[in-house]
Amino acid sequence: MSQCMSSLNPPKTLINPKISIKKPSFPSIFTFKTRPRFQKLTTISASVMPSQNQDHPPLSLDSLISSSRKDELFGSIKSSLSNCLSETNLHLTVPGLKSKTRGKVRDIYDSGDYLVLVTTDRQSAFDRILASIPFKGQVLNETSLWWFDKTRHITSNAVVSSPDKNVTIAKKCSVFPVEFVASLGGSCDAFVSQIVKRGLMTQADYDEASRKALSLFEYGQHIALEHGLILVDTKYEFGKANDGSVVLIDEVHTPDSSRYWIANSYDERFQNGLEPENVDKEFLRLWFKDHCNPYEDEVLPDAPADLVCELAWRYIFLYETITKSKFEMPLMEEPIHDRISQNVARSLASLQ
Repeated sequence: MSQCMSSLNPPKTLINPKISIKKPSFPSIFTFKTRPRFQKLTTISASVMPSQNQDHPPLSLDSLISSSRKDELFGSIKSSLSNCLSETNLHLTVPGLKSKTRGKVRDIYDSGDYLVLVTTDRQSAFDRILASIPFKGQVLNETSLWWFDKTRHITSNAVVSSPDKNVTIAKKCSVFPVEFVASLGGSCDAFVSQIVKRGLMTQADYDEASRKALSLFEYGQHIALEHGLILVDTKYEFGKANDGSVVLIDEVHTPDSSRYWIANSYDERFQNGLEPENVDKEFLRLWFKDHCNPYEDEVLPDAPADLVCELAWRYIFLYETITKSKFEMPLMEEPIHDRISQNVARSLASLQ
């Protein structure tokens, strides 16, 4: 059975960023895209019923830029700059782990019956690592787990357990070499038959995964809007479990796999021809583009600490806004790698 571990960390942005904007209160048309791995992106379109809830909570960009919660967390963020989880080597510390695959953000370990996915604090762009962002791995892992749980009525998933704030243990499955990317607006091509013709998926599997991706995006839009955000675009991955079922894998609606706009200000900015207020990492990418050639320079400059801290806060802000729960800072008395090793070892032993 193909595990396709490297496919668990695909590029985040696969769509044309110059999408046509649809009003978030009426997301009646969006583009649904699939891409064979390393092949041309292909798309189909689909319709979604408009959201019935058009009242946006008073979430604003001010709450991101300046808030008591930001002031509360910024000290812990700054003090953790030198204690990020940039690399793991669990195959050297946890009995039974057979191999390690290093993705852009996740370190993936083969335990025989399961995969152990450790979400690190690495920040990637330009096909390389730019920095390590305090608590990013925990945010991504816990955000995905929240969405995995909330979307069980749409699709089953590969999650077995989460023994640590940065770790998910998942069932092994055959990963389909196709990404399903959904976005508001956009153009449409009619070449999705390539997926089946080239043997990347059967027609039945493709139809089921497509249906699930569409439902996930509609549901994600609904929940995001209820929480004051617009889910602009995202990507999904699916695999086939041992029982033949199509299951959701990888990550779901995280700040790395998705783009979010602030809903409360969208209508006014749309009417005035202004860009929507967004919550993303673009400011860090722009700093590197302004200070070096991130595609060609062998050594990159260190990202400024204030920008790293700001990005860490944005990840936490999105987690708290999406889940409506308070982010729990990890205890720092124990080295992170030791903590993860012990938690994973105990969990795997219990699964034997």
